Amino acid sequence: MALDGLVLHAIVHELQMYVGGRINKIHQPSENDVVLQIRTQRQNVKLLLSANPTYPRVQTTEQVTMNPMDAPMFCMLLRKYCEGGVIEVVEQIGMERVIRLQIRHRDELGDISLKHIIVEIMGRHSNIILLDPVTGTILDGIHHVTPAISSYRVVMPGSTYVTPPEQDKQNPLEVDSAAFIQALERTSSSDEVSVSPSPIKPEQQLVAAFSGLSPLIAKEIVYRSMQGKTEVDTASLWQAFSEVMTAMREDRYEPVIVEQEPTGKLFFAMTPLTHIKGTSKLYPTPSLCLEQFYGDKAERDTVKQRVSDLLKFLQNEVNKNVKKLEKLQDTIEDSKDADKYRILGELLTASLHTIKKGDKEVQAINYYDEDQAMITITLDPLLGPAENAQRYFKKYSKLKNSTVIVEEQIAQTHQEITYLTTLLQQLSVASLPDIEEIRDELMEQGYVRDRNKKQRKKKKKDKPALACYESSEGVPIYVGKNNTQNEYLTNRLASSMDTWLHTKDIPGSHVVIRGEFSDTTLLEAAQLAAYFSQAKNSSQVPVDYTTIKHVHKPNGSKPGFVIYVNQKTVYVTPEEEEIKQLKVTIK
Repeated sequence: MALDGLVLHAIVHELQMYVGGRINKIHQPSENDVVLQIRTQRQNVKLLLSANPTYPRVQTTEQVTMNPMDAPMFCMLLRKYCEGGVIEVVEQIGMERVIRLQIRHRDELGDISLKHIIVEIMGRHSNIILLDPVTGTILDGIHHVTPAISSYRVVMPGSTYVTPPEQDKQNPLEVDSAAFIQALERTSSSDEVSVSPSPIKPEQQLVAAFSGLSPLIAKEIVYRSMQGKTEVDTASLWQAFSEVMTAMREDRYEPVIVEQEPTGKLFFAMTPLTHIKGTSKLYPTPSLCLEQFYGDKAERDTVKQRVSDLLKFLQNEVNKNVKKLEKLQDTIEDSKDADKYRILGELLTASLHTIKKGDKEVQAINYYDEDQAMITITLDPLLGPAENAQRYFKKYSKLKNSTVIVEEQIAQTHQEITYLTTLLQQLSVASLPDIEEIRDELMEQGYVRDRNKKQRKKKKKDKPALACYESSEGVPIYVGKNNTQNEYLTNRLASSMDTWLHTKDIPGSHVVIRGEFSDTTLLEAAQLAAYFSQAKNSSQVPVDYTTIKHVHKPNGSKPGFVIYVNQKTVYVTPEEEEIKQLKVTIK
């Protein structure tokens, strides 16, 4: 894990400026994350504490999060004991991946009380724990650990807090050259290493000997020690190690993200990563570095877990409709022979005087043929001459009538595939609240059953939350990310003279520019329409735009479906970096 003890050391140093700040609000936007809104130095700062099993971290954040209507129990407990409290201490436990926040607040009786919020960054075992430091009792944890899961560390309300097991490693910020050499020697002679079939690498020695060092930083130290050398020697290794640790002790951090060539894989650290060949970008603070590195990865990861059942269902529905379409197309091909049966019926009618009941076939002149050639017509010997003619006319009528019905079914199936494909696209860019709106829509449309009907949420909101971007000129641009939002935005919120945008013939979001604007705002809105569409990763995406008064929803059409006229088209290539520069709020 790149988020090692050195990164947390930098984060804790950054957070010292918020010591003395007051916690105004506490939210829990997901089952793994807590956001503390802190008022400090005449500004509001959001501190993210994440126990995400894949992306655990602590950092300040500017990301907009949607919070559940009913706060989870852990969030309610944090509000009870910490909201309105003052942050007195932010510290790291040794060089381990554990951060402790000490909160001073007044209890129900008005007495001063202390609470600790402990964030343990331990991969899939990460946790956020609220602790009473006087008794050492756990008030609650964001993730419960029962005795059945771990007999050593139980994280349940009322249990005694036990620190994570010590790893018997030295603090790298507190060693001198003699202690450094001794630690490496002890690591080399350990039982675990002595039975190893191959000699231990220097970077493995560093990780085994010192706490808070990730393999990434260990490789960097070894790489620096080998400049101009063919092999590692202890003196050079200590020199490189000392340089990195001195910078950490003196709080001289250089937050950096490196994109490795040619793999495109990203790495981050609080010191330059010279051993990785690629493009580097420095950031002013550790939090900004983490924000850029993780971006929306954590949310996308959670979203993927939540929508896996919907994705599977929708993909199966698309596949079923594609097969249905193939069968309907085959029926259309068969119906192209309908006129042949009408002609046979008419030829039989003209030759009724030559046919007797019991005949199996008849030779007749084909008047529709230029050469007036003879044609053999098969008969049913059980039917009379007129009945045989009627049999061909009925077959013609049946095929002709079925063509009309099948063409209607083909049109409906095309609409169904378009609708389902649009939902798949919307799920690909959905946030956590968007998922519930899409799930509700599928229930309303009868695609899935509402299994929680009895415990269904309170009255449904008639105003969905919309993402409102601000163009570089300060013009509001609204984006609907699912059909519920699209319908509200286009049919209710937007005014008749507002400008409406949508990717041309490509599933995507409805985008509305409110008020007057220039070409700059138009291109930014078109970029948003292209980015939140199926053509997100394409170039020169066609985006149609027209005024709202030219956009209409046909009666009985699927949610989110509209038709529009008087449109113009602009071509844009969506750039994620440019879109991230736009200020966005949820309204």
